[in-house]
Amino acid sequence: METTAPEEIDGEQAPPMAPLTHLREPPTTKRGARTRAALVKAARKVFERDGYLDTRLTDITKEAQCAAGSFYTYFANKEEVLAAVLLEAQEDMMHPGMGRLEGTDDPHAVLEASNRAYLEAYKRNAKLMGLLEQVAQVEPEFREFRRRRADAFIRRNARGIADLQARGVADSEVDPMMASRALSGMVSVMAYNAFVLGERQEEGTPVDFEELVSTVTRLWANALRFPGHR
Repeated sequence: METTAPEEIDGEQAPPMAPLTHLREPPTTKRGARTRAALVKAARKVFERDGYLDTRLTDITKEAQCAAGSFYTYFANKEEVLAAVLLEAQEDMMHPGMGRLEGTDDPHAVLEASNRAYLEAYKRNAKLMGLLEQVAQVEPEFREFRRRRADAFIRRNARGIADLQARGVADSEVDPMMASRALSGMVSVMAYNAFVLGERQEEGTPVDFEELVSTVTRLWANALRFPGHR
């Protein structure tokens, strides 16, 4: 089946964005590959525009400019084409995480770069991230894959926090996994509020991206009691 290359998190393969069992073998002809690609592209546009629950398969085939019957050559239902959409976007939606730090790395700079990369990816894919939240509420299998994927990156961040504790940079009295869940959750919720819900600042202007990066990084550093941030 056609998927992007597996992601690795510190040598650990990240769970895919969606159940691979929902995908069939890719078409063997160029024409078939073009039709399938057009359906996946159209599906993403319609899902993001109308939401998962209100999307009809006829809306997807109309957007793809292909016959309604052609859809079933490549996908059995809405769940299968959604899986294809998510897997195609997987690489761009990868959550970078903090990862392990080398001895000469500046922890604050690494943290800021990780938060920036995560927020940039989230902003680029805000409509799809919002769709994921909706689907997770109604499709148990997608909800489980979403949870497993989030846990993989939380574990990565926990290993990064543990490294910082070993170097004497982070508060040694906090549990790395618990801290990772709290801090990773904070960044995720703030990204959702800013880019999916369109949360505004008090003066009614959109949340400033640079201020968002700076704020979540400062809060993370303060929480872990980085030197100079206590």
